[in-house]
Amino acid sequence: MDSLTIIRPDDFHLHLRDQTAMKSVVHDSARQFARAIIMPNLKPPVTTVEMALSYRRDILQCLPKDNNFDPLMTLYLTDNTSTDDILALSLNKHVHGIKYYPAGATTNSDMGVTDIEKVYPVLEKMAELGVPLLIHGEVTNPEVDNFDREQVFIEKVLVSLLDRFADLKIVFEHITTQEAVQFVLQSSDNVAATITPQHLMFNRNSLFNKGLRPHYFCLPVLKREHHRNAVLEAATSGHPRFFLGTDSAPHARTEKESHCGCAGIYSAHSAIEFYAEIFEENGSLDKLEQFASKNGAHFYGLPENMDTITLIKQDWKIPNSLPFADNEVIPMMAGEVLRWKLIHP
Repeated sequence: MDSLTIIRPDDFHLHLRDQTAMKSVVHDSARQFARAIIMPNLKPPVTTVEMALSYRRDILQCLPKDNNFDPLMTLYLTDNTSTDDILALSLNKHVHGIKYYPAGATTNSDMGVTDIEKVYPVLEKMAELGVPLLIHGEVTNPEVDNFDREQVFIEKVLVSLLDRFADLKIVFEHITTQEAVQFVLQSSDNVAATITPQHLMFNRNSLFNKGLRPHYFCLPVLKREHHRNAVLEAATSGHPRFFLGTDSAPHARTEKESHCGCAGIYSAHSAIEFYAEIFEENGSLDKLEQFASKNGAHFYGLPENMDTITLIKQDWKIPNSLPFADNEVIPMMAGEVLRWKLIHP
């Protein structure tokens, strides 16, 4: 196959940052995706509908007038989120869910939930109104090994959460383990998961290939090969509750290559090409449209996009770096060759 045309995809997990950093990266996502679920972990976090709408306006102002990219906003769940906040969210067409970060789990998550029981009234209201809970599924207990944080979260938090709130709509974000795949498959239709390109392409050896590789460090961290294979099988299976979410998370090179490097991989520059290569290598290119353009829209109750994109079989080299505010960002697979290239219709 020398070309592939699919319904324009959506990215159901995207970090755009803000201010000049956002201006450096938003065009990469808008070039290939019609819509994206925008993560709210700014400083300060996006905790109200008013803040979400202000952030949305900032995003749209960074785009060319002829670009129809639609930012789907979310709120940041805190111990102080109220049921009134959930009601306001449910009534606004531009806000599509609320993000649960266990406090301290990842970048800018210090304002996250300290104890899940503190937000039970909010979760009950969300279940009543059909508002999706987007979960960063890791425990933060320092006694738990970093590579086990997702598995333990399932056992200690997620199972009991669904037992208590059976009608709660959940997106288990950026899953990385065999246990997460099994959890989604064994759950009801109101539980789905996003899957990133890095967790499909790499295992934890990539972090230590001929030295420490900070640009392969993300959270959840890359896992063992059998976990990668389980997540790959889920993504390429055509199952309706697994869909595309890049978790593209840009950081300045100086913040990654430091004494305490930030977690995050910038994949938005070539996201759909990454997925095309992954699906082709797995003999599942015919399932890419389902994963990238249909499953997420159906789960969120959105219409499928009307236009298409086309990729062609053409080798091209990913840049070694890209501009990022007054610094630079190192893109995923910098300097390496991809075999698929997005072209404009």
